[in-house]
Amino acid sequence: MEQDDEKQTRDEARQRQASRMEAVGQLAGGIAHDFNNLLTAILGYAQLLSERPLGDAALAEVGEISRAAERAASLTRQLLAFSRQQLQRISVFVLNDVVSGLEPMLARLLGMDLRIQKDLAADLGRVRADHGQIEQVLLNLAVNARDAMPKGGTLRIETRNVDLDEAYVAAHPAGAPGPYVMLAVSDDGCGMDPATLARIFEPFFTTKPAGKGTGLGLATVYGIVKQSGGFIWVYSDLGHGTTFRVYLPRVEDAATGRPVSGTPRRPAPMGTETVLLVEDDDLVRRFARDVLERNGYAVYEAASGPEAVNVARLNAAAIQLVVSDVVMPGMSGTVLKRRLDALGVNAPVLFMSGHPPDAAALGEAGHRDAVFLQKPFAPGDLLFKVRRVLDAR
Repeated sequence: MEQDDEKQTRDEARQRQASRMEAVGQLAGGIAHDFNNLLTAILGYAQLLSERPLGDAALAEVGEISRAAERAASLTRQLLAFSRQQLQRISVFVLNDVVSGLEPMLARLLGMDLRIQKDLAADLGRVRADHGQIEQVLLNLAVNARDAMPKGGTLRIETRNVDLDEAYVAAHPAGAPGPYVMLAVSDDGCGMDPATLARIFEPFFTTKPAGKGTGLGLATVYGIVKQSGGFIWVYSDLGHGTTFRVYLPRVEDAATGRPVSGTPRRPAPMGTETVLLVEDDDLVRRFARDVLERNGYAVYEAASGPEAVNVARLNAAAIQLVVSDVVMPGMSGTVLKRRLDALGVNAPVLFMSGHPPDAAALGEAGHRDAVFLQKPFAPGDLLFKVRRVLDAR
């Protein structure tokens, strides 16, 4: 009976922790969405300013603004990763390739006082995830291990195929039974006490001195692993080191390799069409309107879904494209699309949001193939997407 009571107490504590993490994740995602609106305007206007004939000193100052905003954008991406709302580029690959590819960078990151010890399974199964995000997981765990060993030590990286049974899952309720690939990252550093261990995945929680860390590294790891369908478990003994075990579902698909990213820069296309721009954030709406009008488009603008419906009633025949935010108070972008269809507005829609498309609920009927623009975006990003949608009509 006493053992049953202890188990129930542990389960209740884990459930409270899971609920708290879920609430914090929703808050973090909302904050990141609002910041992405601000950063869209900051980065966008900085780029427009940099294209004007400025002196060297002014250009340098604009460059500093852009670099600061890019750092802020990086933080919002980490918040979105924690809240499991980060846009993913999925491929099928072997975790050993991630470890091998990052080994030179890890050696530089850890320095001379730390050595890397690998134990990688030769028959390791494949996982389906975002290759770049999993690299981020390994790098963040390595940085955490380095900081736990200021006097030197060993970073151990292990990969294994594992099959988790009901007994393991009962003791580790974050997971589910089934075949997994495990990535373990261990150090022989200072370890953590139970109070610290209970909070390590919370965003902005850090044991480092002020100014030495954002408190987002492990929060990012947690979000990426959860969004990838896996879970993470931590073992730590104060004064004797820490082990993080990441479990990702094992898949049987043939490996597709790492997705190729990036396209050559080319001049942004212009146009003469009429666009209905719907965005509740004033800064983003003004920026998008300025970009479109400077490049030849005529723009009707609306600050909400109902306002856009009123504009469309008067100008249905003239509207050739709708550019709309997805998450807006009162009427979402997807609901707005249906209202416009009912009014006879036969224009395609380019959706935009600070949330990625899956979190923005674009999977509703009729929107599965919607073109999507992720905030923050640069002027060229908007112009290329607008042209792509218009040319596909």
